[in-house]
Amino acid sequence: MDTDGTQGAHGAYGTPDPGPARAGLGPGQVPRPAGPPPPLPKGLPLRPAGAPSPPPVPGYAPAPAGAHPAPGAPASPFTAWLRVPRPVAEPGVWRYGHVPVVPRPAGSDRQLLTRVVIAFLVFFVCWQAFLDGKLPFLGAPLYYFTPDSWWTHGLVAAPVDHRGQAALELYELLATVGLFLGFARIGGWRTAFDRLIADRGPWYRALGAAAGAAVVVALIENQVLPVYPLAFAHLPYAELGEAGASIVTYVLYAVIYLPVILVFGRLGDWPGLAQSVLAGPAAPSREPLPTVPGGPDDPAAWPQLRAAGLAEAADRLAAEAAAGRMNDVDHVRIRRAWDSVLVDPARRTAFARAVRDKGAAACGHPSGARDLPARTADHDLTVGQVRLGGVTGVEPNPHERRGTGLALDPTVLGTSVLAVGPSGAGKTTRLVRPVVESLALQALAGQAALIAVTAAGSPLGSDAAYDIVVRPGDPASVHDLDLYGGTTDPDEAAQLLAEAFVGDLPGLDVRRCATALAQLIGPFRAAYDRFPTVPELRELLDAVPATTDALRGTLADAGRQDMLRELDARTRQHGAHGDPGPALTDRVALLDRPAFHGFFDTTGAGRPFSLRALEHPVRVRVDLPERGHAEASRLLARLLLAQFTAAAAARADRSLFAFLAFDDASHTLTPGTVRGIQRLRSANAGVLLTLRTLDDVPEQLRTPLLGAVGCRMAFSGVTTWDGKWFADAWGTELVETRDVTSRTVYADQPMTRFINTVRKLITGKAVTTDAVTVRQVERERWSASALANTVPPGHAVLSLTSVDGERAAPLLVSLLD
Repeated sequence: MDTDGTQGAHGAYGTPDPGPARAGLGPGQVPRPAGPPPPLPKGLPLRPAGAPSPPPVPGYAPAPAGAHPAPGAPASPFTAWLRVPRPVAEPGVWRYGHVPVVPRPAGSDRQLLTRVVIAFLVFFVCWQAFLDGKLPFLGAPLYYFTPDSWWTHGLVAAPVDHRGQAALELYELLATVGLFLGFARIGGWRTAFDRLIADRGPWYRALGAAAGAAVVVALIENQVLPVYPLAFAHLPYAELGEAGASIVTYVLYAVIYLPVILVFGRLGDWPGLAQSVLAGPAAPSREPLPTVPGGPDDPAAWPQLRAAGLAEAADRLAAEAAAGRMNDVDHVRIRRAWDSVLVDPARRTAFARAVRDKGAAACGHPSGARDLPARTADHDLTVGQVRLGGVTGVEPNPHERRGTGLALDPTVLGTSVLAVGPSGAGKTTRLVRPVVESLALQALAGQAALIAVTAAGSPLGSDAAYDIVVRPGDPASVHDLDLYGGTTDPDEAAQLLAEAFVGDLPGLDVRRCATALAQLIGPFRAAYDRFPTVPELRELLDAVPATTDALRGTLADAGRQDMLRELDARTRQHGAHGDPGPALTDRVALLDRPAFHGFFDTTGAGRPFSLRALEHPVRVRVDLPERGHAEASRLLARLLLAQFTAAAAARADRSLFAFLAFDDASHTLTPGTVRGIQRLRSANAGVLLTLRTLDDVPEQLRTPLLGAVGCRMAFSGVTTWDGKWFADAWGTELVETRDVTSRTVYADQPMTRFINTVRKLITGKAVTTDAVTVRQVERERWSASALANTVPPGHAVLSLTSVDGERAAPLLVSLLD
């Protein structure tokens, strides 16, 4: 429980090497790299002066053990960072302190004001006509629902006594209010008040409501509205007496003006303004308020542990956070360990003991690391996000996404990412490295398993940031690569090898090649209890008599007639027409070079890394020798991709997010691996593929590839040919277009023709009339020409899809923010 099940050997490579960065550490010490952090790579974007500041990086060194915060001490930067709200948002939105964008109002302010004025004028005319009796149909309900004895029977009905007068005054008041509310709704008066007055600030809103209340009071005082006559003209003052009349009068004043105060007070939010004034000056902000320290939802106080009865553990962790001995990796790692306790309550005691003994260092990563040597991007591990940039505020970006930060997390990376851009566009520094860095931090927190594949010398972090670094072709490499992916099934191993060896060759059937390999490595494993090394596999494919005879003799001594039949079948096919052996031999020869001597060992002498280790939170980097062995590097890249898609789907425990990042996926994709990428979404895994151009992918695979990945990214500088594939993948949308047609005016009257002639002489243009046609048409979201010519340097167009199926339309993103 101390490590939440993450300790132990990672697959086939054995116990992790402690390395120089972890040697000589005492208890309670935080591991640090042996040397200073590496310098930032050239071209890494700097934050502009006007850009919003990133969250404080909580990856600082813990304070000395035994230090506790003083009573009343201010919160540490980490606890303040932890309490910032992270509201749920659309895929790709940077959630740290996110403030939703105000929806764009329909129409302009001028149109709204014109609508208000016209509605008010029509209301005033109708109201005056009603009061003057010019709208008799509006007064019909009054006479219909009251007795005839209240009215005279002349040409114009008039009240006979005070009863009819009161009914008339009440009806006029109700009709006035009804007309006002009706025209207010038609004219959008409330919308105009909110947009033109209330949006300017709370004082404008309060004063605007006060002005409206003053107008209503003036209308009542001047008896334009028949409120006073209705309230006071029908009271029996003689019977009430002086004292009673005074009491009734004050009560009626309260009844009259209290609704006015309540209605306009709510409209102007007078209570809220008064509360803000009493509380002191504060800058108006739409940002969500941070969590109250010590409250029931305070993440720094570990309320989930307190609710489960582990108050002592919660107090220990809260003290660690307040004293600066905890960072974001520690918080997320312990939170994940607690989630495992909820699944298996038997771990509760071990969890509590680990927290009591080690505090923020409890349930540590097998490497002992609690942070990376250096960070180059903004991370929010509480939601698993890494910030790449910001959405620009220009068309065609949706209004609600403009100005928001752009971030990636496992829910988006789980649909896989394809990025295309020329060299120097920033694919490595602005996409691959931030994503790899984020997944490495999540691996330290026990949430992910990362494999980064890059060329030797690429800036994807120092060796200290990884648990395993595999360098095929480098004699100084500590770890080797398992050519067979850690499987013990010859058929599965043959399928993976065939996909890597000949999957990119047109005209060759991968299944036939897999059968040919299985007919050799199956008998070899049955005879020697291991798979053949690269030289042995090459000799078997070449049908070297000494090797073949020795294998046949061993099988005969063991009585494996089934494997002898397999070997004989392969012998008969060797050299026949259509035999895939020569093609396989040529590809195996790429690995059977002096530079790779001692690598891909199967005898147990080396420390091979196997992709079966994806069930552990490992951080692995594979440096391919692209400079001297380009073809061999591409073959190994295809092999790693094939092994990853198979191993990720075959995991028994899929709680860890498995991710494979390629710094350059040129000539890596095959039909089998594209089908495997489609299955990763349901396996809690994903891949990141970067290409300089789609020409590095066979044409028949481009459409399936764009359909298999959920996130597509086109960097600045793509060609129109590449842009056409993205435009087809992003599809079309309905847009409203306005077509204006100008037609020359031909007049029949002499005077009109003379006037038109004079206008033409003065203006130099013929007199025309404009015909406007508004219609909805389907247009591409991003055309190939727009992608190739309008995307500025340091920008990219990105579309996102989450594993739940939520989509974000293609967005123009600045990667320099």
